[in-house]
Amino acid sequence: MLGEEEKKEIISTNNDETTTAATTAATTTTTTTVSETAVVDKDEEAIDRDMVESREVMNALFSTRKPKDGWAGLSSGLKSVVKGTAAGVASLIAQPIVGAQQDGARGFVSGLGTGVASIVALPLMGAAVGAYQVSRGLVNSAEAMTASYQGKIWDETKREWYYYYLNKEWEDILKEEKERESANANNTTNLDNERPVKDRAYYDMLKVSTNATQAEIKKSYYREARICHPDKNPDDPEAAQNFQELGHAYQILSNEDSRKNYDKNGKSDNTADEGNQQMDPLVFFAVMFGSHTVEPYVGELWIANTADTLMKDVVEQQAAADTKAIEDEADELLGKKKPSDEADFRQRKREMKCAMNIIKRTSDFVEGKETEEQFVASCQEEAANIVKGSFGDVFCTTIGFSLQVEADEFLGFKNSFLGMEGHAARAKKNYKAGCTNIQILNAGVKAVSKGQKAMKEVESVQRNTVEGGGQSEMNAEQQAELMEKMEESLPAILELAWAINVRDISKTLKEVCRRIFTDAGVEQADRVKRAESVRILGREFLTIGKVSGGGVKGIDTEDIKARAAVAAMTTMAKAQGQEVTEADQEEMIKQAKEMSSAQKTTAAESAN
Repeated sequence: MLGEEEKKEIISTNNDETTTAATTAATTTTTTTVSETAVVDKDEEAIDRDMVESREVMNALFSTRKPKDGWAGLSSGLKSVVKGTAAGVASLIAQPIVGAQQDGARGFVSGLGTGVASIVALPLMGAAVGAYQVSRGLVNSAEAMTASYQGKIWDETKREWYYYYLNKEWEDILKEEKERESANANNTTNLDNERPVKDRAYYDMLKVSTNATQAEIKKSYYREARICHPDKNPDDPEAAQNFQELGHAYQILSNEDSRKNYDKNGKSDNTADEGNQQMDPLVFFAVMFGSHTVEPYVGELWIANTADTLMKDVVEQQAAADTKAIEDEADELLGKKKPSDEADFRQRKREMKCAMNIIKRTSDFVEGKETEEQFVASCQEEAANIVKGSFGDVFCTTIGFSLQVEADEFLGFKNSFLGMEGHAARAKKNYKAGCTNIQILNAGVKAVSKGQKAMKEVESVQRNTVEGGGQSEMNAEQQAELMEKMEESLPAILELAWAINVRDISKTLKEVCRRIFTDAGVEQADRVKRAESVRILGREFLTIGKVSGGGVKGIDTEDIKARAAVAAMTTMAKAQGQEVTEADQEEMIKQAKEMSSAQKTTAAESAN
């Protein structure tokens, strides 16, 4: 017989074994459950990944974005059908070829089967997506009509309707501009580890380190020049002198040779010969095309901004030639602005400034302070003054047509039955844009042809010089002949430049008018009144521009040369703080042409 203690020990041992077995079983079950859950999670992740990839393929192959309205839905649907059909045909051709390369005859047959399946399935899928997009567009048409009536505009990126506020965008632009200037200031005003120099007055004037790169010097100069320009400081009698000194400091530090001499020897007693002047593309092209009088309507021309940006890029590339790769990576990590981002910001600011100028120009008529007859008379007077200037008739016709057609489109959709007049104005605008693009293409071909011809003339003269007398340099007569050949291409180049200007002005004014007509900061009636005033302004500009000529005609080589010379002199003068009025520029151009004509006459008489 077992005692009580022995019985308890046996029971305790059995309980421990039972507990251990139960724990082991539970652990095994839990492990199995966790493993099964992990497998399920991996399967779900794989399914989600496949779904995302399939969705990306669908979006890339077919047009599946939310359509704005019925017309947008129809357009999206047709695109999907065309893309599906094209993809099916491409698959039918490509699959057998790929299969044959991978597995010979068997692969060819397999690929052919896949291709046949694709050419059936993909067009059907495209048709299904197309039908879906058309139905979505029809459903969204009611929303589009309501939103458009309320004055909302469509966001192409977010695919939604929203209210646009012009003043808010202007505040955002000013805020962004301050942030950019602050970032540039932080980049340029680094006074750590200064390099010892003889005199640092010019560096302090530009607020840069003695170790500053050419790119940093140029950026700082632009920033400081805007601050101390005489026009920004009309009450400061020393503003012109300060601006001139700033330009001279930049002139010295922006040239590597003059900068080295300044670092070693300090300021020179003869400041006139201390360095070479720098060309400002914005001033140069403004003088070249005579755009001062129309700047409130068109802003700074794209061709001038592009030249300015390219010059900045060249300076930055030269300055960064010796920098290490790690510095480039640091710039990227710090979010250094790309040239394209800078160009986009400048264009948005340009459009906003033009919009606000036009609103100010038409405000008296819109607010009822001026009758229609008075407003028409003031528009005619302004247009008459514009056409008196350089290329004024071209500016008037381009600005006038753009303003009138944009206003006609807006008012046509607002006031006519089913927006028929708006569609007619849009068709007219698109036709004009197509003609402008063709003009650019033709002018480009002509300019390239003339340029190639001039280069062949250069090579021919150089070759004949070397072969004829064994000389490596041309004499004065040969140089004059060669220059005359090269100058023959100038009218073609100017024609191309003007074709680009016309397209630039039209695109800019399109965005300008969009902002003016959709500004939710004013009532609907005031927006309509704005459009009516813009239409009157455009109509009068267009009429007077056409009467005055309306095109780039009769521009000879001598006129172009004179304008280029005066443009160069003007930009250099302004770099030193000297003001050159438009009347002064025209007088200088006239004198330059007369001098050139007199020189030609004298040369002809000497030859005879």
